[in-house]
Amino acid sequence: MQALWMLLASFFFATMGVCIKYASDHFNSFEIVFYRGLVGMIFLILLTRARGVSLRTRLPMMHFWRSLVGVIALTSWFYAIAALPLATAVTLNYMSSIWIAAFLLGGAVLMQKNQMPLRHQSPLFITVLIGFAGVALMLRPTFNPEQMTGALVGLFSGIFSAFAYLQVAALARAGEPESRTVFYFSIAAVVAGAFGMAFAGVNAWHWPSALWLLPIGLLAVFGQLCMTRAYSRGATMVVANLQYSGIVFAGFYSLTLFGDELPWIGWLGMGLIIFSGITATVLRARAIPNAPAEGH
Repeated sequence: MQALWMLLASFFFATMGVCIKYASDHFNSFEIVFYRGLVGMIFLILLTRARGVSLRTRLPMMHFWRSLVGVIALTSWFYAIAALPLATAVTLNYMSSIWIAAFLLGGAVLMQKNQMPLRHQSPLFITVLIGFAGVALMLRPTFNPEQMTGALVGLFSGIFSAFAYLQVAALARAGEPESRTVFYFSIAAVVAGAFGMAFAGVNAWHWPSALWLLPIGLLAVFGQLCMTRAYSRGATMVVANLQYSGIVFAGFYSLTLFGDELPWIGWLGMGLIIFSGITATVLRARAIPNAPAEGH
């Protein structure tokens, strides 16, 4: 039952993507990151005080690295959402399982060490190839200079999301409460967003378009809290696979709210990515039982 927190988290993240899509017409990615972090930080200060949870941590460096890679992933993903159809941007971000599998295989080759039994290496390699074939199919219908820039940034967000998810799992195992983990990430988002705004500029607020910034921050916090709780209390394998429901939610929003038209070859590519991500998670868990999994 605890794993259903990931289902709720995926819904919150996909809905946040809708708000980002609308807000991106009026604000740049750094502004959205800044306000997403600011709203989250204020909300979490109030939440932790109400719960009596201390925000002081004994693991500052772990929070620093989680926040650093997380903010890079977040900013890249927000840019991709603005530049691509919502379902495409969300799917590219959910490539994290496939990237982790690729890192695992690459590390074994570079270190010349078998980190997993041979019987698992070939299936995992094939699974990674299927995932990248899915990316090629999904992006082929939208091959143009503008969207390809967004696609590359979207892939980049997936790489850093993989690193961030590993850090989230490590913090959960270290006993950090989810509210504290999300709080420090929100601070990092405020700092990174403010730094980026110094170079990218700041847009004037116009009502009611500025109202999109509030639900972005709240949905992000709710999604992060649900995700962190799912990994700290749920069955890891079930949680890791339930994250892909976010692609389904995003696909529904793309069709109904934005009228995005993705040809059948694009939907096939999306399906291959989901299949590859779930398979990669299963294979990694069998090969290395104590390896952390990730969630969006």
